[in-house]
Amino acid sequence: MSMQDMTVELSGLSYGGFDRVDAPMVREHNRSISRADGRQIGQQSALYVRWGFKRILDVVLASAILLFLLPAIPLILMALIIQDGSPIMFRQNRLGKGGTTFPCLKFRSMCRDSEAKLRSLLESCDESRMEWSVTQKLRRDPRIHPVGALLRKSSIDELPQLINVLKGEMSLVGPRPMLPEQAPMYGEKLCGYGSVRPGLTGLWQVSGRSALTFEQRVDLDYTYATRVTFLGDLKILLRTVKVVFQFDGSC
Repeated sequence: MSMQDMTVELSGLSYGGFDRVDAPMVREHNRSISRADGRQIGQQSALYVRWGFKRILDVVLASAILLFLLPAIPLILMALIIQDGSPIMFRQNRLGKGGTTFPCLKFRSMCRDSEAKLRSLLESCDESRMEWSVTQKLRRDPRIHPVGALLRKSSIDELPQLINVLKGEMSLVGPRPMLPEQAPMYGEKLCGYGSVRPGLTGLWQVSGRSALTFEQRVDLDYTYATRVTFLGDLKILLRTVKVVFQFDGSC
């Protein structure tokens, strides 16, 4: 099965929409795509993306979710402090729309010496090193503490990213926020990634999540970024609710 077939089978969604990213080669690539597909972009994305309805949806839903979950936040903070002390928040620079960087927020689900543990594991275990090179993730990640594992399974660790959404750094639906050092791994598809805001959820998160290879996630991110529609976003949001309640998180 080709990656294109897999995308259609797993998602059943359609998209469309382009902007610019901060590099001459990428801007020219986006212009060529826009010229070739301008009719689709105009019909599917003008009202939703360019006229700001996607942003309105982000602000309304993110505010509602934060208000709904507000009573649970003190319990989450207390559990994190008891588990591994402070800090309880994790900030990491990620690539945003147009190639800019922003501090992506999460509840801290890893132990404080996580980077040292990762280096030690990758140096000592061939199997883990191979898994990391293919997926950029580990199924048995020694960095994650018990409370963090629960937060990841329920996707609650990403709740602070609603603040990123309200600030306009992220969208509810979009490509996965990318580490700057991962940009070369996207190749020419980086232009599609940089044309939209990264998302709290997205196409690959509801199409296999951690079971996918990094290359497959890149393809799904690109598919979404180049074909954004309201109905596509709505389907992803509904599937995300199902994934969250099934505890099919990223751990």
